[in-house]
Amino acid sequence: MENPVIEARGVVKRFGSVTALAELDLEVRAGGIFGLIGPDGAGKTTFMRLLCGLMAADSGRLRVLGLDPAAQPQALRPQMGYMPQRFSLYPDLTVEENIVFYARLFGVPGPERKTKMERLLAFARLSEFSSRRAGALSGGMKQKLALACSLIHDPLLLVLDEPTRGVDPVSRVEFWRILREVASSGTTVLVSTAYMDEAARCERVCLLARGRSLAAGRPEELIEATPYRVLEAHVGNPVEAAPLIEALPLVRWAFALGDRVRIAVGKDVAVEEAQAAIEAAVAGSRVSVSEPDMEDVFASLSSEAGEAGDGEGDGRA
Repeated sequence: MENPVIEARGVVKRFGSVTALAELDLEVRAGGIFGLIGPDGAGKTTFMRLLCGLMAADSGRLRVLGLDPAAQPQALRPQMGYMPQRFSLYPDLTVEENIVFYARLFGVPGPERKTKMERLLAFARLSEFSSRRAGALSGGMKQKLALACSLIHDPLLLVLDEPTRGVDPVSRVEFWRILREVASSGTTVLVSTAYMDEAARCERVCLLARGRSLAAGRPEELIEATPYRVLEAHVGNPVEAAPLIEALPLVRWAFALGDRVRIAVGKDVAVEEAQAAIEAAVAGSRVSVSEPDMEDVFASLSSEAGEAGDGEGDGRA
């Protein structure tokens, strides 16, 4: 079996009294898209920076393409593409000038630059905007330009830190289409996101909360393993109704989602019993059975981890 592209064993990173990563174990094999999924503060960006050698772990073992990123960043850099969370290109340069700059930075030979740039511009659907200043691009186009720049040197591993944050829904779909093409070309893609619906677009995922891995595996396998039955309550005010529903003894968790409340009950609880209890707690509510999704998986796992953490009193931020 080939060595993993990324291997983390017991990785710990602290910032003063705050533990950003708490004995994180993670393994990413070559090929496909691996998602690092979790809310703000889960430790995603910290882990990305460790991978790129921008900081060192306090303890544990971390290897990227067989190298220690903290000790061997110069050897690792030509093999990686990194796209940080914030737009980091030069707004006063044109699309083409930004790509040329990164080609020179990564030592792409002069004869290859034009061919690679034209291919990436076409790939990112930016050919007709090559002379536009980067600062004048839309949010989605800026992200596609940043992606093109991170691919100019044909990296073995592409690391993307929340690339679709703040991007409109149509551009998000387009960006993920491009990522699938990148992965199909043989590049291993590691992408972090707080959007649970994007987890389903990955071959494998790791769910993070408070610096710890809650679970890892294929999204469909994690959904199948959900230990709860999921219901939805259509109510007038979901934000007010959610805590009332969650207080019911047979409810494991409940949260407002749009115009409804997502609810988990044990699989041994009869649907009719749950419906009656919820409708009695919130007048006028209509309760129906729903299929679990990644949002429910995360809610279930974080609920269980929260209960365990409260019991242990670990004091993490």
